[in-house]
Amino acid sequence: MEITLLIKSIVGLVLVLGGLLFIFFYSRSMKEKKRNMKVEPKKKIPDLASLRKIIRNQQTTAKILEETLNLVLEYHGTIHKKDGIKTHPDFDLYAEILFIICRHPNTNKDIILNFDKALEVRNPEYKREINAALTDGLNSRRA
Repeated sequence: MEITLLIKSIVGLVLVLGGLLFIFFYSRSMKEKKRNMKVEPKKKIPDLASLRKIIRNQQTTAKILEETLNLVLEYHGTIHKKDGIKTHPDFDLYAEILFIICRHPNTNKDIILNFDKALEVRNPEYKREINAALTDGLNSRRA
């Protein structure tokens, strides 16, 4: 009886030791994996107000203007649904952006048309209003 108790105790201790060794090496390898992983910083989503400031700046170059408009489309390109027949109040911001880029001294036809088409594709129910805002902006340009 003493020998079986002794053997059971040794087997139990060996199993506990094996479990502890497994936990030790497993946790060590997990720490190394975490250390080797490259952590990508989270992209900060620019707000529409700061993007509008860049667009309004008359010193903004054509390249920066185009990049800013791409950011507007990427993060804020979808306008809220219409309230019945009326446009959503946020549409006025997009109409203002269209008006500003039409009058911007560093803009060109490609920038205007790309923004117009992309905005229409993302918001088909506002197509008429987008075209009207674009027409107003183009008509307001200096001759």
